[in-house]
Order: sequence, then structure tokens, then C-alpha cells
Amino acid sequence: MYNHNEKGIKYDLKKRVFLFSLDIIKLTKNLERSYVVETLAKQLIRSGCSIGANIIEAQSAPSKKDFANFYNIALKSANETIYWLELIKRTSEKANDIDDIIEENQQICRIIAKSLITMRGK
Repeated sequence: MYNHNEKGIKYDLKKRVFLFSLDIIKLTKNLERSYVVETLAKQLIRSGCSIGANIIEAQSAPSKKDFANFYNIALKSANETIYWLELIKRTSEKANDIDDIIEENQQICRIIAKSLITMRGK
């Protein structure tokens, strides 16, 4: 599970979203195998891992506009991830530690949103 106390992680968004993706993968590995839960888990992996992929992609964006677009996509993925996490929480009996993952996801949403506000101000 994500450790806020790990040196520098709290303030390094790239590392933080990478660890978040790992937490999503670990969570889905431990869920029960049913059609519904597996379908939700696939959606969760897609959206949850997309957050970090778009943050990384933004680093090589050729313009500030493209950089902001990747952050916008990351924020949309993060919001979508909350939806899938909440569905899994309510449908899976093995969704252990999911509240911690939901909280981390909400914090990541706030960080990305604040970054977008800062970008628009410049």
C-alpha cells in the first residue's frame, strides 16, 4: 500500500501515481473471480494506470498547451477511477484496503486539478 512517509514520495507526483498504479494492480489481483468483478477490475486497471501514463506523457509534451491537455486527460482518468473503485467497493467481498486507495486517488485528483489551475494562471 502507498506509504506517505516514504522520503520524497508525497511531493513527487510521478512516483506517487506509479505507486498508485501498483496499488490498483495489487488490489485487482486479490479480488474474487466473477464476471462482474473481473469486468470492473479491467476498467479500474485501464483508468487507474492511465493517470500515470498521461502524467509521464506530459513531461515530453512539445508545448504548454499539450502539457495541460495530458494533465486534463490524467484528471479525467483519476475521476473515472474513483467511480470504478466505488463500484468494486460495493460489489466485491475482497476489496481490502480500498478506502486507502480511494483516499489516495482523491488526493491525486486534487493535486492534478491544482496543477491545472496553476498552469492556467501562467
